[in-house]
Amino acid sequence: MTRDLLSPAHTGCLQDFSSRYTRTCRLDAEQVQSLLYVLGTTLKANLNRSAPPKTKYFSVKCTDNVQYIISPLPQASSYLSPVRLKDNSVLLITMKEASTQENDNKLSVWYYAANKKVLDKAILHLTAVDISLDVDADRDGFVEKNNPNKNAWKWGPRGHGAVVLVNCDSETLYRRKPDYKRERILKSSDVKDMSPMVLRTKGPPKLPEGYKLVLHISQSDGENIRVFITSGERYPLVLNSEVLSKEIPYLGTDEIMFYVEGVSFPDKDFDGLVHINLSLLEPIGEGIPETPIFTDTVVFRVAPWIMTPNTLEPVEVFVCSTKDNYKFLSSMQSLVDRCGYKLNICYEYMNRGDRWMQDELEFGYIDSPHHSFPVVLDSPRNGKLDDFPYDVLLGPDFGYVTRVPSRKDVSSLDSFGNLEVSPPVTVNGKHYPLGRIIIGVAFPTASKGRNMTKMVQNFLWAQTVQEPIALYSDWLEVGHVDEFMSFVPAKDRKGFRLLLASPDAGYKLFKNLQNDGHGDAMLFEEIPDQDSISVNEILDDKQLQAENNYVQSCIDWNRDVLKRELGLDDEDIIDLPILFKLLEYRGQYRAAAYYPDMVNLIVLGRNLGIPKPFGPQVNGVCALEQEMVSLMGNLGLTCTFIDDFASYHKLLGEVHCGSNVRRAPFDFKWWNIEM
Repeated sequence: MTRDLLSPAHTGCLQDFSSRYTRTCRLDAEQVQSLLYVLGTTLKANLNRSAPPKTKYFSVKCTDNVQYIISPLPQASSYLSPVRLKDNSVLLITMKEASTQENDNKLSVWYYAANKKVLDKAILHLTAVDISLDVDADRDGFVEKNNPNKNAWKWGPRGHGAVVLVNCDSETLYRRKPDYKRERILKSSDVKDMSPMVLRTKGPPKLPEGYKLVLHISQSDGENIRVFITSGERYPLVLNSEVLSKEIPYLGTDEIMFYVEGVSFPDKDFDGLVHINLSLLEPIGEGIPETPIFTDTVVFRVAPWIMTPNTLEPVEVFVCSTKDNYKFLSSMQSLVDRCGYKLNICYEYMNRGDRWMQDELEFGYIDSPHHSFPVVLDSPRNGKLDDFPYDVLLGPDFGYVTRVPSRKDVSSLDSFGNLEVSPPVTVNGKHYPLGRIIIGVAFPTASKGRNMTKMVQNFLWAQTVQEPIALYSDWLEVGHVDEFMSFVPAKDRKGFRLLLASPDAGYKLFKNLQNDGHGDAMLFEEIPDQDSISVNEILDDKQLQAENNYVQSCIDWNRDVLKRELGLDDEDIIDLPILFKLLEYRGQYRAAAYYPDMVNLIVLGRNLGIPKPFGPQVNGVCALEQEMVSLMGNLGLTCTFIDDFASYHKLLGEVHCGSNVRRAPFDFKWWNIEM
């Protein structure tokens, strides 16, 4: 094992030779060499290869800005005298400061014969430059100088690596489209949606003749990001999928600001990581390609799209206005006003009679250390509401993303009543601080079941930070998870409760009513043109009970999955008394709610908007409402019952299906997740 010897004139600088970038250079005894050196790197010269014949010894001289190490270590007595040349003698060279002019530093190697007679010398003229491509690698909102971890990504609060947003909002409403689809930056405000990247240089006023700085990316990275440069008040495009490399001016001691823009979200074939490289090219000769002598690399991770659970604070509520939902709309307006939020109404000229606001879109957001904004995920259902997310929501600081599978692959399960997210949970010691996405699919053994399209599932899985859970929802006529489950906030335990529809709880409530002498109490009495039915008649209907036994088994399957995947105990779950019925279509039997499905509710802080169930009246009070008020009141939640029977329930939907809520983002930063 050899040891390195630091020249005695430059002791105390051994750490300067441990750089990650070592470059081999040539010494030439026949002509003076000029070399460009980049601070922080190490030059390595093989002394034996450049020595004249019969050389036995050598010595090194240099100017004050130059440092060197001789390897292997000479004898201590040789510090001030010529050193014996060995087959593996190597000179490691660094410099302390950037040059002020070209060739202002020098190193010379003197070669000696056995009698210490000088045979020749190799002279190296050196120009030192400091070059650093910098990003916000420590994720504090500021671009620091030459972070040692800027070329790698690590999750967690002690992690590193820069973040870039997909620039999917639209700074202008004229000819609206996501900004990343525009050829140029239309407004200077658009750069706030991008990540800053700084080229810092220090050295002589210009590089030696023929040297170049080139910014470059790979073809795959070019499909996922774009890079702009600041030029006065303009921001010319530098790199994209068509231009993978670009010469960048060297300005001496100065800085150049770039802005990096995400073009694609993480997906099946893109893990979210992108690399940007800055290389210094050295000329060899006329007609000969330049060679890279130094490359600085930075890494970005594209910010994922993040969903928001019911436990986060609402910002605004969205509903549709149709020719038959005035009563529903009036109740929603009253509830939202009372809660102090904003109600946005999509009128018929835009919704064209499509009332299912929940099914058309899902609200989420993207976040970076320097900026964040909401992003709507547009479902592939392509109903008559299809234009609403793009034509109305997309705008300044409001992004848009969608996935467009083949129409033949799209089913009811691709509507976003079938897309939910849990509050934060801890499962077997693993923390999910942003919760877990929940989707509904076909039963694992089903050969002809409906599924959420693979393209949408791939997108959701690729976001990484809210690992999805697949539930069995194909047993439902519509097939959405929001038909049998929801989350509400709670001040104890895990901070929430999971609400599950439960036919067993429904039959238990009705049997108690019968035992208490209320078997003649009627459901649906208050609904015009709707046949009412008594508690006794429901309990006597054996076919209905068999159908609900089947439904309960389907919900119990999902209950077990949710307990396992969300780390829940039975005390974290509340069973709501809801009955179902089976509907037949083309030989397939699937379930729908028998009366308005109270689990399909809207959560506005501590206030709940619940489908009015029109249950059996006992002493002038609906027994189903009374049970719901009791269960939710124990959590400190207030219940408001909304009549959606004619305008939603009879069309196989409820309050949640007909509304949507944009919520405030998490305080927790996604890059701090421990992976």
